[in-house]
Amino acid sequence: MAPRHSLPSASTGAVAAVLVGGVVLTALLTAVAVTAVSVAVAAVVLRSLLANQRHR
Repeated sequence: MAPRHSLPSASTGAVAAVLVGGVVLTALLTAVAVTAVSVAVAAVVLRSLLANQRHR
């Protein structure tokens, strides 16, 4: 009976590890996406500022 009790605990631990890993990966991907969007916005703003200076 002991192995039967240890197997569900191990599987739940593995499931918990997979869930935590998925959450961490999702958070990292979200951070990378936010950084990319902010860099793109900054590039567009800098382009517009440089274009305005060139026209003036």
